[in-house]
Amino acid sequence: MSPVRVLLTGAAGFIGSHIHRTLAGAGHEVLAVDTMLAAAHGPEAQLPEGIQRLDVRDGAALDDVLRGIDVVCHQAAVVGAGVNAQDAPAYASHNDFGTATLLAAMDRAGCRRLVLASSMVVYGEGRYAGHSGVPVEVGVRDTADLDNGIFDHRDQRTGEVLDWTLVEENAPLCPRSLYAASKLAQENYAFAWSRATDSTVTALRYHNVYGADMPRDTPYSGVAAIFRSSLEAGKPPQVFEDGGQARDFVHVTDIASANLAAVEQPLSGFVPLNVSSGHPITIGEVAATLAAARGGPDPVVTGEYRSGDVRHIVADPAEARQLLGFVAQVSPKEGLTEFAFAPLRSAKGTGAPTV
Repeated sequence: MSPVRVLLTGAAGFIGSHIHRTLAGAGHEVLAVDTMLAAAHGPEAQLPEGIQRLDVRDGAALDDVLRGIDVVCHQAAVVGAGVNAQDAPAYASHNDFGTATLLAAMDRAGCRRLVLASSMVVYGEGRYAGHSGVPVEVGVRDTADLDNGIFDHRDQRTGEVLDWTLVEENAPLCPRSLYAASKLAQENYAFAWSRATDSTVTALRYHNVYGADMPRDTPYSGVAAIFRSSLEAGKPPQVFEDGGQARDFVHVTDIASANLAAVEQPLSGFVPLNVSSGHPITIGEVAATLAAARGGPDPVVTGEYRSGDVRHIVADPAEARQLLGFVAQVSPKEGLTEFAFAPLRSAKGTGAPTV
């Protein structure tokens, strides 16, 4: 397609920086902005070359940069576990109010296309079925079961251990953390904006993202980076529960490719899409793959658990393949083996921002 002008928010972040390079490499004109939150970049971080400092909560600043923009690729967000109630204002301010301010500015500028960074966390738990294949709705796992080392969901009527099934985009949305609530709020604002302005939104629901330039010690650090840091220190990765938690780990270069596809292929209305590798892997396998690549030490399965963690969540990638032609190119085994020695960001974050 012909080059387009893209406003990329969160362009200095882990994911945003990969998207920036991919969009520019495909010939698109990218106006890259980032507010450089200490929570993500550390208090001493310098603004990277080619990126403009901008807070998406500043409507007037957005009016200046949105002139002539064809599509906004919105990656800016406060992320993390989102379990501390005192962090709620930060999520609401940066993620919810920031997105609402951006959408209002896009309306003023006549920009009608948004690619939104969403997340698998909007689903809450994954989907489950009994051995017969009949779907079963689950709630929060019983604390007594967890204390006794019973980590799988069970059918409340029969006691049968449930199997995970693929999560499709039409699955119920049930966020279980402050971060998840803010990501769903972003989707809701974007959906309403698309209806009110006859605009298009492609909401990319990222699954577990990892890859080079991932932060080590910030709220942005995922479990792969945490395992990697333990191995670098000569310590065994600590695996919670029994290590059997099923996930989909998707390489950051594939995330960037999915954003490129969404920028180049406008869809009608509001369309949420899973962005995943299509190759499920357990948390225990993630730790073992990284440990093997680095020559040990072997992971330790602790049996400990964190309240609010989901047991399994594995994406169905079919819709993104059908609508965008997106198919992840990096398998988790291949990508994690490479990730074992990939460069990471060393900046230490400061926790959720207070303003």
